[in-house]
Amino acid sequence: MEDYGLIEVDLKEIFLALRKRIWIIILIGILAVLSTGIVNIFFLDEIYSSSTTLIVSKQASDGDSREMQLSDVNLARNLVDTYSVIIKSNRVLEKVISTLNLNVGIGTLKSNINVRSEGNTEIIRITVEDTIPERAKDIADTLAIVFIDEVKTLLKMDNVQVIDTAKASHTPIRPNVKKNITMALIVGNMVGIGIVLLIELLDNTIKTPEQVQQYLKLPVIGMIPNIGSDKVKR
Repeated sequence: MEDYGLIEVDLKEIFLALRKRIWIIILIGILAVLSTGIVNIFFLDEIYSSSTTLIVSKQASDGDSREMQLSDVNLARNLVDTYSVIIKSNRVLEKVISTLNLNVGIGTLKSNINVRSEGNTEIIRITVEDTIPERAKDIADTLAIVFIDEVKTLLKMDNVQVIDTAKASHTPIRPNVKKNITMALIVGNMVGIGIVLLIELLDNTIKTPEQVQQYLKLPVIGMIPNIGSDKVKR
């Protein structure tokens, strides 16, 4: 029972400390929100995304059996990983940069391209991020066209087709201002609470009669009233 009493007292002291210095928590929260909002709105570029999808297949000849067709499907799925590497190769990206006359390096362009297979399928999705929606679309479409041509040249295979061409999206994928501001508010409040608790932890002064009895184990004989600075009117 005594342990529960100590826990209640500790929680009460923490609550009182937070309430006494609530202005610190509010101030840090406001500063975090303002700084995050300013950075997101005025300093971070809006990034747009555009995607195109390709399918890797193999046309079966007239003499192919069903087992052979299933084997071709598995082969196409295995080729997806190889094709994903070719899509982001310097050979392909250089031709994309030249075709669109892009003022960007290969490394930067490569970092803005994401290639992945759609589940356990023969479908490849190419996603391009850019600060201009139309340019993201043009890069994605041109990348698909150049890649298909390179597959024909390098592997002598004509088994890739475009399913969906890219479309320009005018809704930025980042920065997500609302989400970032919300996270900043949460983090700011947590930091404020931590600072308040740290101040309270470092404060070793005794302020109440209860603390005298708790820490010094002495009885309280009397209390000196807090006399204000206002003069008594005569």
